[in-house]
Amino acid sequence: MTPPSPRVLVTGANGFIGQHLRRTLAQRGFEDLGAVRSASDAPDPRSRVVGDIGPATDWSEALAGVDMVVHAAGRAHVLRETAADPEAQFMRVNAAGTAALADAAVAAGVRRLVYLSTIGVLGNQSDERGFTQASECRPHNGYARSKLAGEIAAQTRAGTRLEVVVLRLPLVYGPGVGANFLRLLRSIERGWPLPLGAVKNRRSLVSIWNLCDLVVNLLEHPAAPGCAWMVSDGEDLSTPELIRRIGSAMGRTPRLLPVPVGWMRWIGALTGRQALVTQLCGSLTLDIAATRARLDWSPPLTVNESLRRTVDWFLAAGRERPR
Repeated sequence: MTPPSPRVLVTGANGFIGQHLRRTLAQRGFEDLGAVRSASDAPDPRSRVVGDIGPATDWSEALAGVDMVVHAAGRAHVLRETAADPEAQFMRVNAAGTAALADAAVAAGVRRLVYLSTIGVLGNQSDERGFTQASECRPHNGYARSKLAGEIAAQTRAGTRLEVVVLRLPLVYGPGVGANFLRLLRSIERGWPLPLGAVKNRRSLVSIWNLCDLVVNLLEHPAAPGCAWMVSDGEDLSTPELIRRIGSAMGRTPRLLPVPVGWMRWIGALTGRQALVTQLCGSLTLDIAATRARLDWSPPLTVNESLRRTVDWFLAAGRERPR
């Protein structure tokens, strides 16, 4: 008799990562379920409505019969912040909400919880070696502090009844990506000049395909629990090189202007966009040697193939997205 497929609940199921992850799980033979905020967010009958995520969320029905959970939901950066105390809201959702989910998972007999965190818990800039599993946590803003608190909340509830796995993500891209990466795609496609030709940095990225492949590995690998793992595409790029490779995938030659980085930092300070300038000009790399060695995993797609797929999506559909 064939054993039943493992049942996996993905929180944030209608988000960028959640949608891709559910498709990957279904393709790999898992029974995928999605936790969503409201019935209007439910894409299929396997979606379970849990309401807003926080310390009072009732997870009991969503977790019934579930073997494993991937916690991808959370409060991320808000472009037009309206909360009187944004950090308190980050903590309510990403820390207290994760604690409530972990408690409910223990009560429901869930076997493994994979918590998607951020590399920001280690800082927003790295040295030449990059961040490793041994790097000290130095979260640089309220969002990163709340994600670290969520890591701690989940890990402190780990035990014989619940295995906890933490995965720290750099910038994730792929079909459906938004925010600054989508704006970069649009700028390159339109031929706009970009003042980034003088930048000499290194950045780690991860495509949605490589990320989902590793998450499936983390659900099953016996060495996964009890650690905070790093993930990337395995090749770090400077911002100008990333732009050139996107341009190559589009069949375009990007216009890169050699504006001094010091000037851009000065302008960023004047306009309140220091974080964006740091993202474009600073280095932030991850060492995934431990992930490769201890989890027997390597990124299945190269950076070039991942960028080509993302550009194909953008050229087919991205231009019609809201500006």
